[in-house]
Amino acid sequence: MTKKIYLTRHGQTDFNKQGIVQGSGIDSDLNETGQAQAAAFFHAYEHVSFDKVYVSGLKRTHQSVKGFLDKHPSEVLPDLNEISWGKKEGVPVDQEGEAYYQAMINSWKEGQVDVRIEGGESPLEVAERMKRALKHILSQPNEDTILICMHGRAMRVMLSVMLNYPLKCMDMFEHSNLCLYELVFTGQMFKVESYNNTDHLNGLSVQ
Repeated sequence: MTKKIYLTRHGQTDFNKQGIVQGSGIDSDLNETGQAQAAAFFHAYEHVSFDKVYVSGLKRTHQSVKGFLDKHPSEVLPDLNEISWGKKEGVPVDQEGEAYYQAMINSWKEGQVDVRIEGGESPLEVAERMKRALKHILSQPNEDTILICMHGRAMRVMLSVMLNYPLKCMDMFEHSNLCLYELVFTGQMFKVESYNNTDHLNGLSVQ
């Protein structure tokens, strides 16, 4: 049973603009730029007949694909939520905080994917959520063309799970607000057809 999956990240929020980590504990809205990105994404892909639209439990994903939610069947999967950044969520990043964050990312790149920010999740824990979500999505009959809207770090983990990459390699999957990955599930494996595509955002000025 083959499936075509369109995988996108939510549009810009003020937290993105300010460089503040959001995580699963911050339920922020899209800002004006994010709303424009959502409109451009809808305009580019409204011709696609999605059998189902999946979003996380956080409203920035719902707002990013609202046009599609209005047209197609949908489902909220909290397992698609962003990684929890624990005590660092919503906190303006100073020099010390940036050093701590980078040290965490570097430890993950070295393979210590069971390490978590204080009060947050590890990539290993997020991967278990992504596996549950993916198993659910793939098990649904009569859903051949699917749109999934989720979050940056979680999307990196999801792509690692889909493509059977070690989690320490997840940062190779680049992303930006409302970028698009297109993948085909052959019944046994995933193939990437489009990587971090932002052509639909051409002409938009990101503030």
